[in-house]
Amino acid sequence: MIEFHSQNEFELMHELAIKSWIAKVVQDENFELGQVNYVFCTDEYLHGINVQFLEHDTYTDIISFDYTMGREVSGEIYVSTERVKENAETYNVSFENELHRVLVHGILHFCGYKDKSEKEASEMRLKEDLSLDKLVIV
Repeated sequence: MIEFHSQNEFELMHELAIKSWIAKVVQDENFELGQVNYVFCTDEYLHGINVQFLEHDTYTDIISFDYTMGREVSGEIYVSTERVKENAETYNVSFENELHRVLVHGILHFCGYKDKSEKEASEMRLKEDLSLDKLVIV
């Protein structure tokens, strides 16, 4: 089950289509969907989580806590909508495109993809692009 929550005023558009898409990505990676909670929040809220739990005094667009067991994908994904907006402007893409990329990025981590090395980051970006191609919003 996928649930979306907001710590700030953000409201996700096309929630059902996005849930379906994320579930399809999980299935395509040969995993089963467990419980995934997304929390949309501010930069400051996510910074606080980063400092408290990861001991990183930096701002970021996403932090994921992976509770995947075996082939069942589960976890919490915190997304700074402020940072997503800033990154969308930096990369000259729409807010929605950048948001969708971040949403699937967290799921791909739960499916075992990493992005610490240049090679891993390149593979992650490719997987994000392939996943974004599967998103259908009508």
